[in-house]
Amino acid sequence: MADENQGRITGLGGVFVKTKDREQLVSWYRDKLGLPYDGYGINFMFRDYGNADQEGYNVWGPFKDDTDYFEPSKKEFMINLRVENLEQFLEKLKAEGIEQIGELVDEEYGKFAWIVDPEGTKIELWEQVGPVPEVAVGK
Repeated sequence: MADENQGRITGLGGVFVKTKDREQLVSWYRDKLGLPYDGYGINFMFRDYGNADQEGYNVWGPFKDDTDYFEPSKKEFMINLRVENLEQFLEKLKAEGIEQIGELVDEEYGKFAWIVDPEGTKIELWEQVGPVPEVAVGK
């Protein structure tokens, strides 16, 4: 078992997709599937397996098809992985020869860093900070 103090992936954080008509797609997910959109995405709440008091969430998020947020990837999607101890995990990746794309970003809801897999898919690494958003499935 990995030492969590050294950083590790803990699960899927979300899936982000490019769309030609973001408002139409959001409406479909909201109106047909009943999923609440908070302006960024649809949040799916869960409890941490090892600590039932810890709330987490996964995100489905649509981006306009001309976004540069997925670059340098040319794919129509990006995945987000949840990470504990992001800085230490980035050190492990660097030791493995995996290059970080851009700088680490620290937001009110988490820390973010990016890498690209061998197939060219951009992977967003996310250490959640703060509570689950008010608009979340299951809340």
